[in-house]
Amino acid sequence: MLEWQLRNLAAAGLEEAVIVTGFGAEQVESALRTMHVQGLHVRTLHNPFYALADNLGSCWAARSEMEGEFLILNGDTLFEVEIAERLIEHAPTSPITVTVDRKGIYDADDMKVQTEGAQLVAIGKTLDPSRVDGESIGFLRFTPEGGRLFRDAVDRAMRTPEGMKQWYLSVIDRLARSAGQVGVMSIEGLSWGEMDFPADVKRNEKMTFAWLRSADLGRTAEAG
Repeated sequence: MLEWQLRNLAAAGLEEAVIVTGFGAEQVESALRTMHVQGLHVRTLHNPFYALADNLGSCWAARSEMEGEFLILNGDTLFEVEIAERLIEHAPTSPITVTVDRKGIYDADDMKVQTEGAQLVAIGKTLDPSRVDGESIGFLRFTPEGGRLFRDAVDRAMRTPEGMKQWYLSVIDRLARSAGQVGVMSIEGLSWGEMDFPADVKRNEKMTFAWLRSADLGRTAEAG
């Protein structure tokens, strides 16, 4: 999964990736030594509190990296290259942009969203189903101002008793409730997937095989 992520980020034009490690850090670093992703400088940053904190803690550990424009990508999200390209090329209307997909029915594990036009109203797994109109795929873009807002909000959250057990998207939810701070960008029609359950493995293998076939067909057409 990590190699797919890095190769697709590089194909979209990114030049640097910082991987926050926790459980199995040595295995991640060992795997990275076998990957040679042209054009992408990759380094790791270890979160020593991974066993005690949720992913808000990982963002807190990486807060010094959140300068200028940057992206945040969940470690369990696969995405086709066009999603990254669209997010990079997107002209943000808000300091923070959340990529969202839409479907007919959302299950309990989906990170659901409520939107008004291009603005995010709320995000969370327990939103009122009657008001849900999409789900976050775990891929966000930050302007320099968005990065500052997020860093400050993460720091405030981590100073609370419940901060260690929060998702970073709970911070995004609070920022979304401040008008104009969080926008959305649709990736409807593009392919992506999470790796949460055993059943996801076969589905994601099928998806990545399709990407490989598409790339092979593209090379064949160019050669022809």
